[in-house]
Amino acid sequence: MNDRKIPRSIGIIMDGNRRWAKMNGLPSLEGHRRGYEKLREVTKWCKENGVKNLIVYAFSSENWNRAKEEVGYLMNLFREVIGRMTEEALEDDTRLLFLGERHRFDADILRAIGNAEEKTRLCASFTFGIALSYGGRAEIIDAIHRIPKEKLSSLTEEEFSRLLWTKDIPDPDIIIRTSGEQRLSGFLPWQGVYSELFFVETKWPALTRKEFDRILGEYAERERRCGK
Repeated sequence: MNDRKIPRSIGIIMDGNRRWAKMNGLPSLEGHRRGYEKLREVTKWCKENGVKNLIVYAFSSENWNRAKEEVGYLMNLFREVIGRMTEEALEDDTRLLFLGERHRFDADILRAIGNAEEKTRLCASFTFGIALSYGGRAEIIDAIHRIPKEKLSSLTEEEFSRLLWTKDIPDPDIIIRTSGEQRLSGFLPWQGVYSELFFVETKWPALTRKEFDRILGEYAERERRCGK
């Protein structure tokens, strides 16, 4: 990307898996698997462009309310891919962080998450945050409940940020949402207050490198005031 401005951290709401599958004559649940493959691609694009941090909205707190068949499919997909992600992360010096209400997952998934974070905790070239069972309001409430335990003499924005699930990853400079919806759906409400927002019509599995690079190019041209 030569000398142009590169975002330090990107957040992505990966929307449109099921609609993409239906548009392409595939079972709707197959869209989630294709979405995972696209995520592997986009992670590579980030690294090639010099981006050092990525946070993706993989499964929201509200997604537990979807049909039992779909939730079960997603849990099995998580079981399948977390180990694979861990191996690939170790090869690429990538730290994995899982952000969300962990207590809602089965024990085997919790073990896989813990193993992934422990094995990659010293990796430093890239940080990859996966928001699973994540809700922005739930994150803030969890942080509020932790304040008395921390015995803070005062509470600043910086101190509060250190109580959040995202404490080990920078706030996103960019938030991208695919599939045309123009809302954040509870994704990083505290962290994204000054993020540049990009909404694209393309369904997540169909996102192209050209579209991704266009977003980075447009970001480089924007002047971020951050309230100043």
